[in-house]
Amino acid sequence: MASHDPTHYAIRPRGRIGRVTRRTAVVTGASSGIGAATARALAAEGYAVWCAARRSDRIEALARELEGTAVTCDVTSAESVAELAASVGDTLNVLVNNAGGAFGMDPVADADPEDWRRMFEVNVLGLLNVTQALLPALRAGGDGLIVNVGSTAGRIAYEGGAGYTAAKHGTQVVSETLRLELVGEPIRISEIAPGMVRTDEFSVVRFDGDRAKADAVYAGVAEPLVAEDIAEAIAWIATRPSHVNIDELVIKPRAQAAQHKVHRE
Repeated sequence: MASHDPTHYAIRPRGRIGRVTRRTAVVTGASSGIGAATARALAAEGYAVWCAARRSDRIEALARELEGTAVTCDVTSAESVAELAASVGDTLNVLVNNAGGAFGMDPVADADPEDWRRMFEVNVLGLLNVTQALLPALRAGGDGLIVNVGSTAGRIAYEGGAGYTAAKHGTQVVSETLRLELVGEPIRISEIAPGMVRTDEFSVVRFDGDRAKADAVYAGVAEPLVAEDIAEAIAWIATRPSHVNIDELVIKPRAQAAQHKVHRE
């Protein structure tokens, strides 16, 4: 999909109407779940959104819905990420590093190193690739925000989750380090760390397509979080005044007191 003109007549947040230059946002992993919901939430706030993911058909449909821009992108490929940066252009206001994933639940003694490698590549190196490529545009925008989508798994370990928790701890530490390294620049760094979120794909992918195992994760939990809960929080972060940095935001459903303590009916 070709890039669109980001200038149009629009109703802006707080009801201001007129000819404006829309603020811009990139959302990775936008083909489903939290990414797709975040793209919709930012578009509703008036952002021109670049929807980036590997599945072209899905992001093209989403971009049409939002009058945004679809860019087929594999965040683990530097060449693919360079194409995303070229599409975005010289300036950018918001980057949501959402692309990620969990693969497997084997204990450390039996874990497949390839699963761990894939998790580190997408959750940490993918974040690095996209951030490096778009940082110049965020700087040039004069009021940049990076939101990294982490997890409560980035704060506590649990059995069978060592590979994923290691990767999401990496997401957290990269976020903290960026905030230190970029202090004094017009760029804010936030991390949002969701707990139990029920989406169409996350647990199914983790259990290699085993729907029964995926459903068991949420069994008896009347109201897990949904993708829109996290997207709404990201949009709230993005619409704070530019001097306000939400360092980190941990969100869990009421039924989840901790990783290992979930109320099931």
